[in-house]
Amino acid sequence: MNIQDMTMIQIREAGLEILLRELGPAGMVRFLQQYESGTGDYTKERSSWLTEKDVQSLAEKIIQNRKISE
Repeated sequence: MNIQDMTMIQIREAGLEILLRELGPAGMVRFLQQYESGTGDYTKERSSWLTEKDVQSLAEKIIQNRKISE
């Protein structure tokens, strides 16, 4: 079958068959785990993780943490 005529489902099925044949079941699973999609919206959520507003604030926090760990 011509790749251009295949549906996305057919392409996915063919790809999984090739992975299984070439890598075996465990290899196929390991390969697919690399491309597992996450959830959420990183762009929106990152602001809650990045509370520092500027480089100076971040640098000061790093210096404080280094003093504490010494």
